[in-house]
Amino acid sequence: MALDLTASDNALPRRAMKAEMLDAETETQLARAWRDHRDEAALHRLITAYMRLAISTAAKFKRYGAPMNDLIQEAGLGLMKAAEKFDPDRGVRFSTYAVWWIKASVQDYVMRNWSLVRTGSTSAQKSLFFNMRRVQARLEREAMAQGAALDRDQLLQMIAMDLGVPLRDVEMMDGRLSGSDFSLNAQQSGDEEGREWIETLADEGETTAEMVGEAHDLAQLKMWLGEAMDTLSERERFILRERKLADEPRTLESLGEELSLSKERVRQLEAGALQKMRSVLETNRHEVHNFLS
Repeated sequence: MALDLTASDNALPRRAMKAEMLDAETETQLARAWRDHRDEAALHRLITAYMRLAISTAAKFKRYGAPMNDLIQEAGLGLMKAAEKFDPDRGVRFSTYAVWWIKASVQDYVMRNWSLVRTGSTSAQKSLFFNMRRVQARLEREAMAQGAALDRDQLLQMIAMDLGVPLRDVEMMDGRLSGSDFSLNAQQSGDEEGREWIETLADEGETTAEMVGEAHDLAQLKMWLGEAMDTLSERERFILRERKLADEPRTLESLGEELSLSKERVRQLEAGALQKMRSVLETNRHEVHNFLS
């Protein structure tokens, strides 16, 4: 029972908006039914419920000129790939996991179909392609607000520093994109509200769904770590706090002096405490096995 991603421009979004909202328990049951029993009905229900997330993500890329229906299809493919690889035993919401697969699928499609940058597909080039003009507009606004004037070389250097990429990559991407550039502060034609093109750029900040999902994950992780810490002695907890959690971790020698222990004994206690915590975490949630590594 496959999801139809070839529907008309309006049919799929309309169906997606009417789809059910899954609670965490139902979502987990559906994901397990697909993973363990290849239950296609469960997969279809899971995908359909989150198609609105795929469409919302796809809509952020309309400004690159690709047909919206194509973007939705690519987002749907990313969603299905997320469902295929999702591990429901990780304790995280499917939406938190899926949004990254959806975004990656749409970005790859845009990169493949944007003729000026077909030759560039590294992570640095992708970062430049999807963020360069947004960063440029922000830097120009900040300079204007301060009454400063930036020449082209200064601007490209600041973009490279802001995005953490080599200057030569910024210069190359600037040349590739310059043919279709126009001022991001220009008003959209026919827009009675006088909106500028910069206002149409997607917000790269976290969405509400992402923030809620990440908050849930963080709370879950804190609970697991708290349970693992409770299995330690007071001395073991003290050593781990000072060695792993302090802003300035202490040396084995300084802890040994305070506890009247040898440097080697402190190291043994630290190693033993970490092993105890790993054992607890492995028993309950294997995916955080490497958290303390």
